[in-house]
Amino acid sequence: MSRRPEEASRHDGAAEAAASTARGALELLEVMWSQAESASTAPLSLSQVRVLYVLEQERMVNLRTLAGKLNATPSAVSRMCDRLGAAGFIDRDHNPADRRELELRISRRGAGYLAGLRARREEILSALLEKMTPLDRAALVRGLSAVQAAAEAAGPGRARQAAGAAESA
Repeated sequence: MSRRPEEASRHDGAAEAAASTARGALELLEVMWSQAESASTAPLSLSQVRVLYVLEQERMVNLRTLAGKLNATPSAVSRMCDRLGAAGFIDRDHNPADRRELELRISRRGAGYLAGLRARREEILSALLEKMTPLDRAALVRGLSAVQAAAEAAGPGRARQAAGAAESA
């Protein structure tokens, strides 16, 4: 069943307005996230935090796989992992089957950093959500669940990309 042109225009306008509102809210959260990160004793860049998220999720990966998951060049990821390894956030070992290949995993310090970062972010969100009415909070949960479902329906790669971007924003 096709919509009339004015209905399609209204629908497209509503989607654009929703996207604009979501973008504004996410940008505000991004600023708040960076404040939570700067409170850390060892603040990391957005890209470095993304590395930690991937390593936490995957348990252990090689450099090429990590670069693919980050949509980055292996040389850039290698330099970033060198810095993260030197700071103690990741562990790197040679693959016993292929000594040329490095196996990367999050270290205890890296896992602790992410746990602290998440705790600070949740404190920020809790303070914001307490200012909302229960009805508005319920609507937010429904809306965010719908966004997550739409991202998952777009395909596993896109959902993982969206989740990674949201977590690190």
